[in-house]
Amino acid sequence: MAVRVRVPFAIKSLFGGASEVEAEGKTVQELIENLERQYPGVKQRLCDENGELRRFVNIFVNDQDIRSLKGLDTELRESDEVAIIPAIAGGS
Repeated sequence: MAVRVRVPFAIKSLFGGASEVEAEGKTVQELIENLERQYPGVKQRLCDENGELRRFVNIFVNDQDIRSLKGLDTELRESDEVAIIPAIAGGS
């Protein structure tokens, strides 16, 4: 089952410049694994050495942060939209 994945500008180069791709996965974890097979280097940008989502990376499924759901175990359905959003820090 393929879901639509929105890609942030910061890592578009890993996706051949695409701002949106389709990939398969029953969970967010499986989706990331499949994205890594299609676009090598993606997992390293999204996950740390322990396989956990990096602090500065947010992933939303249908506008809900996966951290408030089941994290990387969040289940996906074919009609879902996944957005990868880098955290933004700064200010004065």
